[in-house]
Amino acid sequence: MGRGSHGCSVLGSSLLLLFCLGSAAAQKASTWKTLSGDSPLVIAKGGFSGLFPDSSEFAYRSAPGAALWCDVQLTKDGAGICLPTINIDNCTTISNFDPKGMKTYNVNGAPLKGWFPVDYNSTELLQQVFLKQSILSRTVRFDPLPIVPVEDVLSKYKTPAVWLNVQHDSFYSQFKLSMRSYILSVSKQFVVDYISSPEVNFLNSLLGRVNKKTKLVFRFLDEQTIEPSTNQTYGSILKNLTFIKTFASGILVPKQYILPVTKDNYLQPHTSVVDDAHKAGLEIYAADFANDFLISYNYSYDPLAEYLSFIDNGAFSVDGVLTDFPITPSEAIGCFSNLNDSKTDHAKPLVISHNGASGDYPDCTDLAYQKAVADGADVIDCPVQVTKDGIPICMSSIDLGDVTTVATSQFASQTTVVNDIKATPGVYSFNLTWEDISKNLKPKISNPMSKYQLYRNPRNRNAGNFMRLSDFLDFTKGKDLSGVMISIERAAFMAQKLGFGVVDAVIKALDDSGYSKQTTQKVMIQSTNSSVLVKFKQQTKYNLVYMIEEDVRDAAPSSIADIKKFADAVSVNTMSVYPATDNFLTNQTTSLVQSLQSAGFPVYVYVLMNEFVSQPYDFFSDATQQINAYVKRPDGGVDGVITDFPATAHRYKLNSCMNMGNNTPGFMIPAQPGGLIESMVGAAQPPSTAPLPPLTESDVTESPLPDVNNNAKAPASSHAAIRVRTDVSAVLVTLMLCTSLMI
Repeated sequence: MGRGSHGCSVLGSSLLLLFCLGSAAAQKASTWKTLSGDSPLVIAKGGFSGLFPDSSEFAYRSAPGAALWCDVQLTKDGAGICLPTINIDNCTTISNFDPKGMKTYNVNGAPLKGWFPVDYNSTELLQQVFLKQSILSRTVRFDPLPIVPVEDVLSKYKTPAVWLNVQHDSFYSQFKLSMRSYILSVSKQFVVDYISSPEVNFLNSLLGRVNKKTKLVFRFLDEQTIEPSTNQTYGSILKNLTFIKTFASGILVPKQYILPVTKDNYLQPHTSVVDDAHKAGLEIYAADFANDFLISYNYSYDPLAEYLSFIDNGAFSVDGVLTDFPITPSEAIGCFSNLNDSKTDHAKPLVISHNGASGDYPDCTDLAYQKAVADGADVIDCPVQVTKDGIPICMSSIDLGDVTTVATSQFASQTTVVNDIKATPGVYSFNLTWEDISKNLKPKISNPMSKYQLYRNPRNRNAGNFMRLSDFLDFTKGKDLSGVMISIERAAFMAQKLGFGVVDAVIKALDDSGYSKQTTQKVMIQSTNSSVLVKFKQQTKYNLVYMIEEDVRDAAPSSIADIKKFADAVSVNTMSVYPATDNFLTNQTTSLVQSLQSAGFPVYVYVLMNEFVSQPYDFFSDATQQINAYVKRPDGGVDGVITDFPATAHRYKLNSCMNMGNNTPGFMIPAQPGGLIESMVGAAQPPSTAPLPPLTESDVTESPLPDVNNNAKAPASSHAAIRVRTDVSAVLVTLMLCTSLMI
């Protein structure tokens, strides 16, 4: 019996046009280092289970280009259903249907308490119990969905292959249910491409009894776990691959078998298991991939980089990957493999660093800038602050507590409240001299997603050296960069309250470094203050970038006319390009990018981050999908991206699917804004939000920068705007800072 070809019909959502347009990964002409030489297989675990409930119809229909994985469970009456675990409480509504149904059974020699499919008949489970999201960090807005029979996966969904996994054959035999008989029965009715199990006896019982084209795959569990048939650990069995070859054509292993990690989550050298398997004539598949799980810090929260390390590392390639997010390995195989020697740079987007490669090293340090250059940034940036002795430095925050170890230093007591900056105390760059900072403080890596317990490169949390603006400009000269960007904020405050003219200081630094007399690298000056850019335009010919802070849907013609008086380009935040509510893209129309580009402005979007929690669900926890959405936006893509992770954006520019036009595979077509929301049922949809306002002329126009106040007192004086905290409350604040910053 054949499989269905109507994989896009049920949802009726523009979202799924993405998947239906690309039912298979683009093929490469070059030979892969797989056993067969073909491209690796993408196996969708329970369908697209990273987004929809595992093993649901939504999940299966959303992954037509991947092999569909079904964890086979049996009901009391011997029917086969797809459920990810044998204890079905977390993944279904069974406890609502039968609140008193909890039982304890022996599973693989250990007691397990929960609800089990063997206690219910198929009618009950298929009609009265529903699937739900089993991983708490994922959205529940697609719950509940019906349970799917195994036969539906084998017949209804458009897929290149179906993979049936039998995890607990010995468990079902306790209830006089034969998993072997069931699998043999469906194998006679349907094409079953792969059957896997962690039990040797079960696979042996199928040998010679299933279709010759069906591949039997032995699944490895943790190395110390005992395999029930042989009473050996899986680690021991791994040493005897010739034995496995007697009953299986492949093995499925946890990814750590291939690329192990240290206790602090850094990669170790790869093992020989892939080569060993291939030498034994076995295909090898890697499991446990998910874009929204914590991966090794070596990957910089970039799931595409992880997949590439398993399929395109120059040494080996696994024969397939088992994943909750099939879209990302599909793009890895179809568009990003064999790029190591590629010289093709598709120019767009311009990759602009945000505080250097700040996703990997502390902001604005020498190491962050070195990595940004090595990672292929086109432009690296320096946000300028000033020290007590009037030296311009590169530092992402004026408050040293945000980016340095000042809270644990001898300067911790020098907290001040600066109402012009914020209402809470801080130790500011202008409170300390350059020598104080450079010789007594260490950098501190930024962790913008720390509330989700996601931290950046802990081994290098305090690595690197601070840089003056002059150091930065000396470093960038001669580097493979198209330009530098210098960001200036609070210029009026510095002039009035600190007696420091930051615009003049930056111009002087650029003159002293020779940048005013060269054309090799473009000098870009960015600010949210039009008054700053106006002054630069009066005195220089540098490229001026106006940063729009507000969330806006468009720009009024009068505001654009005003911006044209002083700026050459515009940077906008992510929300102004793709409005979102409750972390889902809305279908709210924004015309800001088109309006600005029509007026002749290049548009840069800020700030992109790799951490999946920073991205709307519509980007599938994949930073590359996010970049692609901004660059390939149907109504006008951005010209550049400002990012904490330049390596991810630079690699995007090299991808082989960039200019394929109508032949672009579906997994590289940006998701339709609002598509996910449209696929939700009624009350599950997040509340609608009011349209964003347009940018108006009053948002742009500012008074000229004030003259420098040469009589301004030292920052630590009793100036009205700056109050030194020396009372008991300051001590308490310092203690609080120490506690929060020792991360």
